[in-house]
Amino acid sequence: MTTNSNYLIKTAIKTLSVNKKLSQTINAAGGFEILDIQDSRKPDLLIYELGEIVEKDMEAIQSLLAERQVKEVFLTADSADSRILMQAMRIGVKEFISQPISKNELRQALERFRDRQSGNVQHRPHKNGKIISIFGSKGGVGTTTVAVNLAVSMAQNDADCSVTLLDMNTLFGEIPLFLEISPKFHWGEITKNIERLDNTFLSNILTNHQSGIKVLSSPAYLNGHVRPTPEIMTRLLGLMKQMFDYVIVDGGQSTNDTSLKVLEISDMLLLITILSLPCLANTNKLLKSFTDLGYVRPDRIKVVLNREMKKSEISLKDAEAGIGKELYWTIPNDFAATMAAINNGKPLPDIAPKSQITKNIKELAKRISLPKEEIAKKKWSLFKR
Repeated sequence: MTTNSNYLIKTAIKTLSVNKKLSQTINAAGGFEILDIQDSRKPDLLIYELGEIVEKDMEAIQSLLAERQVKEVFLTADSADSRILMQAMRIGVKEFISQPISKNELRQALERFRDRQSGNVQHRPHKNGKIISIFGSKGGVGTTTVAVNLAVSMAQNDADCSVTLLDMNTLFGEIPLFLEISPKFHWGEITKNIERLDNTFLSNILTNHQSGIKVLSSPAYLNGHVRPTPEIMTRLLGLMKQMFDYVIVDGGQSTNDTSLKVLEISDMLLLITILSLPCLANTNKLLKSFTDLGYVRPDRIKVVLNREMKKSEISLKDAEAGIGKELYWTIPNDFAATMAAINNGKPLPDIAPKSQITKNIKELAKRISLPKEEIAKKKWSLFKR
């Protein structure tokens, strides 16, 4: 570092537009000095753009780190598959900055760099986030729709609220389709590299969405990945709670040991049902199973009725009597808006911001995020009935 305590950064960027965006963001962050190419001073951080000969670049970076010519290296590229990115992390690269450059993503990476260099990583206060699991009473009840739009609504309701969305559907994970994203990583990368799991590693694995949420998708196909164990999920979710205010888990309908462990450590379980006799019967069985076996305390389970239709043959009171529990929330049926959102790969607030269903889920997000004493004071009958 220089005498004025600025960290020295050298860039090896071939793309002019990328270099310009990097320079603007670094200068705006403060506390950093970008070195000219002729400057002989040893940089604290090198930001390197991958070229066409990836192996040659990797060898150069590994050599620089081994010879301590630079303290840390960030990589950037217009595209890179997960194999290349994992190789980069194994040789010591700390961050991967995707292109086009996101100012927010780069600022966060620089902040983590600053923390590591100053030794404040352990001293930075951890969040005490909440894990909200979304679980379907059967297939096709809209579990992923609720999970995706709840996560986006929570982030949009409060700009200071950090939200991550985790897809636990091992084979049929559809969150990337719902948000029109192409994740480079999924949680299979974590199960293969669990010994490396920390804030920095997880931050590089997560995919940013324009709504502000971060996504950890599932492999979505059988590819020989190491399946997550209860122990791995305990460690992963424990770290996520330290990093985010809310961890929204799309749990699908799986009831294996790992899924049950996720439910056990969740702060709230939203059990999604609809007004049909088979679905309500399943809901009743699941409620009894979860509580009788001790996986989830009864007060943590909230039954959410999706696709409510005013003229249903089954009334809300009949539904409550059938499941033996009061409904926590009802979401109106809006087939047109919901399908438009899914088919366009957009959350409901982007497709139908003024629709009743969008407003309803935003209110659900508010209810979940309010302190208990505030919930007791507020009336929710407009959306409950």
